[in-house]
Amino acid sequence: MLIKNLSDQAMKIFDRLAREYPSPKTALSFQNPLELLVATILSAQCTDVRVNQVTKTLFQQYGSAQDFAQADLGKLEDAVRPTGFFHNKAKAIKACCQEILERHGGKVPGSMDALTKLTGVGRKTANVILGNAFGIPGIVVDTHVKRLSQRMGLTRNSDPVKIEFDLMALLPEERWTPFSHLLIFHGRNVCVARKPKHASCCLSDICPSANL
Repeated sequence: MLIKNLSDQAMKIFDRLAREYPSPKTALSFQNPLELLVATILSAQCTDVRVNQVTKTLFQQYGSAQDFAQADLGKLEDAVRPTGFFHNKAKAIKACCQEILERHGGKVPGSMDALTKLTGVGRKTANVILGNAFGIPGIVVDTHVKRLSQRMGLTRNSDPVKIEFDLMALLPEERWTPFSHLLIFHGRNVCVARKPKHASCCLSDICPSANL
């Protein structure tokens, strides 16, 4: 039976997914905010598994913002090549780290405003860093979160920023970051893009798209 109140719907979805995926956290491997920032930039159009394979070696070669800022661009491109779009990603990482050195003393800033002023960092990347490295709640709207929130009737918007604010209005702050992870996990495993697995979905009775 569908739930009419959107906030109640979101809370019900959160509770059910939390039982399915009891330890929601980012799949990217990182030890500090800088590593998460670099890994998130590399994750665009690439799987987390592949990114983790690349960063395992990358972070041994480049351990600080200064290392990335001073890196030979060609060598950095070669190091991140397996993640795809390596020209743009290497340029973004180098420029971003130069800005971190110049504006923030080599430390990744911990605010949305400061992060989104860095090259290669939009609200999605900033929310990944804030939520997972700094413990500051935020909704990460990637392709899975966008698809699932639309299918589940939590938003009618297609713009990621508007979806972010729609979802923020439905849940208490402490649930924002884990809700993103839960939707991502469910989107990868069950509510896939082309043929969602309605028969095995724990939300089938409350999802407006289950019987379409």
